[in-house]
Amino acid sequence: MRLYFKYMTILLKAQMQYRTSFLLLCAGQFFIPFAVFAGMYFLFERFGGLPGWTFHEAALLFGVVHMAFSVAECFVRGFDAFSRLIVRGDFDRLLVRPRGTVVQVLGSNMEFTRFGRMLQSAVVLGIAVSGLPIQWTPAKIVTLLLMICGGVIVFSGIYILGASFCFWTVQGLEVVNVFTDGGREMAQYPLDIYAKWVTRFFTFIIPFGAVSYLPLLCILDRTDGPDLLYMAMPLASLLFLAPCLAVWRVGVRRYRSTGS
Repeated sequence: MRLYFKYMTILLKAQMQYRTSFLLLCAGQFFIPFAVFAGMYFLFERFGGLPGWTFHEAALLFGVVHMAFSVAECFVRGFDAFSRLIVRGDFDRLLVRPRGTVVQVLGSNMEFTRFGRMLQSAVVLGIAVSGLPIQWTPAKIVTLLLMICGGVIVFSGIYILGASFCFWTVQGLEVVNVFTDGGREMAQYPLDIYAKWVTRFFTFIIPFGAVSYLPLLCILDRTDGPDLLYMAMPLASLLFLAPCLAVWRVGVRRYRSTGS
């Protein structure tokens, strides 16, 4: 962990060398996602809401998903841009260092301008929480934090899986964006508005529903079963991350040096 934080410090100092550019990019990351949030607001304003869901309930889900995505996009950016390491042959240098490749790839690139998107997500969460008549118990607060952490792990797993394909394809696959950007857009709305096969896929295969929608039912007191089960649902993200890391290890073993 000391090495990871050292990487973080170096990259933050490097990006802060052009402070005005950094702040403008943060501002852009803050305001641009508001267009998406505004679209949700006008949807509820024009059509009166989604069946069974109020604006503030949907906004809480929106804030959780976007917070998780922005954190993953900031700190797991190294895997999203991993194809450049393969193309330039820079991955060879990581292999000869006495540290794990996962930590080194994580530390190869971080986008701190995503702090603006995190702040925007925090504002949306504040709006949602202030407009909901929820009795916030310690259990519900922990559930909300687990939802965000679980979302970060799921998005990170997708980035790692996409980077692993680069060992076979060299260039990154654009289809991965279907599950990162597309997954974010899909998961920001309650899953019960989609077809059953979509709900099942994004609950049991890529567990966006397990880390966001199902725990949200517990927070809103809409569960049919034990609350503890719904509270623990975000831990399913670890079951998703494990095979992603396994595929990464297979790819590393399969990698052949460029010889440069």
